[in-house]
Amino acid sequence: MNYDVIIIGAGPGGIFSAYELTKLRPDLKIAVFEAGNPLHKRKCPIDGDKIKSCINCKHCSIMSGFGGAGAFSDGKYNITNDFGGTLYEYIGKKTAMDLMYYVDDINMQFGGEGTRLYSTAGSKFKKICMQNDLHLLDASVRHLGTDVNYVVLENLFNHLKDKADFFFDSAVEHVKAENDGYTLVCKDKTYTCKYCVISVGRSGSKWMEQVCHEMNIPTQSNRVDIGVRVEIPAEIFSHLTDELYESKIVYRTPKYGDKVRTFCMNPKGEVVSENTNGIVTVNGHSYEDPKKQTGNTNFALLVSKHFSEPFKDSTGYAESIARLSNMLGGGVMVQRFGDLIRGQRSTEKRIEEGFTTPTMSATPGDLSLVLPKRLLDGIIEMIYALDKIAPGMANDDTLLYGVEVKFYNMEVEVDQNLECCHKGLYVIGDGSGITHSLSHASASGVHVARNIAQK
Repeated sequence: MNYDVIIIGAGPGGIFSAYELTKLRPDLKIAVFEAGNPLHKRKCPIDGDKIKSCINCKHCSIMSGFGGAGAFSDGKYNITNDFGGTLYEYIGKKTAMDLMYYVDDINMQFGGEGTRLYSTAGSKFKKICMQNDLHLLDASVRHLGTDVNYVVLENLFNHLKDKADFFFDSAVEHVKAENDGYTLVCKDKTYTCKYCVISVGRSGSKWMEQVCHEMNIPTQSNRVDIGVRVEIPAEIFSHLTDELYESKIVYRTPKYGDKVRTFCMNPKGEVVSENTNGIVTVNGHSYEDPKKQTGNTNFALLVSKHFSEPFKDSTGYAESIARLSNMLGGGVMVQRFGDLIRGQRSTEKRIEEGFTTPTMSATPGDLSLVLPKRLLDGIIEMIYALDKIAPGMANDDTLLYGVEVKFYNMEVEVDQNLECCHKGLYVIGDGSGITHSLSHASASGVHVARNIAQK
């Protein structure tokens, strides 16, 4: 079967590539290949009752399928160049911002209308953070919520399903440059195209490395973020979340000079697990509907690590830590902050007696047996720093779930069009190592679609 354009991956990058291409060039024959399932079939079997931990499904419904890993996130679109990736280094700051606002407009048209756009501009908390050696990054944040985000994705699929061919449960095994185009090898068939857009997300990091190796596409080592997910009573951070919703706060540890940051803040949300290449890690989400909200707020505390020569496998390093957590906890591990500081393993009894009720079933354990001392020291220092602007952060009953890992792909060498050394082959989204967020990934998809449409 021959196509003008084939998109590999139906995450935000792939979706917005397909959207913009079908809008600008409805005459083109377009296909989207996705290893996971359609949106309506993405159901995680963990119910907290009969099934309490990951059973290693063929496709992790949290990580893959239409909508990508962000489908069941809390739908935060951070419109900023200060974090979320380095897309602006390739296409320019103004272009990147314009594209992110364009994506926001589309989300509003497809079911997101009425949701709030938060902003840190002019916030009094910026000064308060600086007075306590913390740094609040600038951003506008559109919070769709897990529920509204699902509706937007559902509407986008209904809009696209008759304009492009979608192949679900169809993992692409190899990509080959042949005959002035590309051949995609799946399990039982091959497909050809003139242009190919790879948008495989973080869960496709191993596959992307394989493709780059097979096609001699230059890459460079990237960072990895390792840490924990914090869960506290919502009241502790309410003064920040009510005004900003998502506060991206960065702290540089005095002991090692490492950067620790807050990530993916979910006011009145839930802690959840996810499976990446067979490794169970922790994440969080929240809902727009008040009826689905909880009494807790959760967010990640992540330490960024960049490795120097001769070590290049930052993903393998993070995976080894996550596997150790899985080995000791049978999945996700949870520990009270008070227990961590006193050097004792948390128990079910101490967690049950605490004032913070967990929103996720996890194995009580000792994170000091999992996280390297340097990373754990940084997380502890950050918690005490946050306690100065949000008293109660360092309470004994603050819950720490481990581990949370953000796997970043090796950064693929691309030009200002996000086109690699093979002409007509584009690498976008989080799978490129360039973007690290829903908004940046979506914007990269629009950017590439416009470039292909011009050609």
